[in-house]
This record gives sequence, structure tokens and C-alpha cells, in this order.
Amino acid sequence: MNLSAILSVLITLLMQNPVLEQGYIDVPRGTLYYEEQGSGEPVILIHGHSLDLRMWDQQFDVLAQHFRVIRYDMRGYGKSSSQIENFQFTHAEDLVILMDSLHIDKAHLVGLSLGGEVGADMLGWFPERVKTAVLASGNARLSAGPSRPMSAAEHRRYDEKIARNKAMGVDVLKRRWCNKLIAMGGTQSGRMREPLWTMIKEWDAWQSFHKEVRTVAAMDAFVQLKKNRPCIPVLILEGHAPGNWYSPHPEILNYLPNGRLKVMNDCGHMLNMERPEEFNKIVMDFLRQAKL
Repeated sequence: MNLSAILSVLITLLMQNPVLEQGYIDVPRGTLYYEEQGSGEPVILIHGHSLDLRMWDQQFDVLAQHFRVIRYDMRGYGKSSSQIENFQFTHAEDLVILMDSLHIDKAHLVGLSLGGEVGADMLGWFPERVKTAVLASGNARLSAGPSRPMSAAEHRRYDEKIARNKAMGVDVLKRRWCNKLIAMGGTQSGRMREPLWTMIKEWDAWQSFHKEVRTVAAMDAFVQLKKNRPCIPVLILEGHAPGNWYSPHPEILNYLPNGRLKVMNDCGHMLNMERPEEFNKIVMDFLRQAKL
């Protein structure tokens, strides 16, 4: 085999198996762990509550064949630093710091559950940093944002919730949460039980036993989104299964001129883990269409 043929084979192998880069980014009073693979336009994957970047295992390599893909652990999850009680931050602001540190001006965002809420925060607070957004099983959280202090009643509710969780015990709490996510699924939900439980078992459950600050901008960001009505292409993705509720008319779509809703049948909350092949195709088709 001549040199030209050897180089061709090596290039093909590199394209099929992009080099994995990983590291930590400093944020105020903490660090974020991230992994990156592939080249081209940046796609950032934002995980859900109680999980970590591993929930994207069946998307990371697939998308990296076509894009520069970044997945990361949000503050308080995975390998990133823990949250600090009474220290105010938002996941959206952390994400902007991550993007700045990786020299990313604008990115395609794909978030699920809590990650979808963070994506919605980005559309409201930082639309200039977003190329497109896929918000799966979560979008604009219509609750108080960081600008509104926690009321005495809210403090009491937190105290009561923490007391209940302590009485239950962390192991029971985790098992119930995992079973709930499985029960929300369709006929293929069993395929995700093992990887889902692995992440939840390793989650430190800090948020269940502390008074978490308002880490989602929620109404603070949604007010800005309603005012600015960004023309960014946005796909709201939901799963239709007997145990999974979703709004057939998400309010956020009233303020997104290029937004639309798509429903995956026989699928629950954890769309990307329950039906990864279908999820990947939907996301890839959306990203390709957005580039036209």
C-alpha cells in the first residue's frame, strides 16, 4: 500500500472515530467537566436532572460524525463541582462561560428535561449565542426566576420536602425516581433501565437534601423571550406514552416564529435513551434543514 493510500485510510478512520477531548472549565466558585468530539458547527448537549453527560452516549458519537459535539456535566452533577447552598448561579450563565472558554460564539443546543429548560433560558437571555435549539421533554419553566427572592412559604415547603426525603432515605428516593422515569416510557423503556440507574445511583442527590437556589432563569428569561421573539429555529420534542404528560400547545411556541412541536409516539420522558435511533434521526434532520 502506497503512502497516499495509507493516508486515505487514516483520514477515513479519524472521521469515523473522532478524537475525544476532555477537560474542566472554571466557573464562579466551581468547575464544569466537558467532553468534545468531531469538527464543524458546534452542537452542545445539555443533560437532565439527576443525570450527567453519559445520558448522551447514544448521540455523542453519531453527531460527532458531522459536527463538533460538546457534552458536559452541569454544576451539581457528574464530574462537575457540587452546588453550594445560598450561592446564586444559573446553568445558562455557566453554559455561556463554557462556550466562551471553548471559543464558541454560537451553537446548536440540544437539551432534555432540565437541559431543555436551560436551552429555553438561553433563548430568552442569550439568543445571540444560539444557532438552533432542540428542547426535549422540557422548555420554558414558568416559575419564579433568580430576581425574585424565596418567600417564607417557599422556605417552609423546602424544609418539609427535605424532611420527607431524609425520612425516606437516599437509596429509596433514587430507586423511586428511576422507576418513575421508566414508568413514564413506552414499550421500549426497559432498554434504558441499566444506564439510567447507573447515573442515578452515582448522583449525589444534593438537590434533594438542600435548599437549591434558582438555577433556572425561568420567568426572568421567558419575559425577555416574549419581548424579543427570537427567529431562531427551535424544535420542541415530546414523547407520547400513557404515563407521560406533555402540553400539546406549549406556551413558548407563541413567541418563537420559527418554532414547532414534534411528538414521538410510544415514548416517554427520556426520549433520547428510550428511542435513540428515532431521536437521532429527528435531530439530524432538523439540523440539516436549519443549515439550508
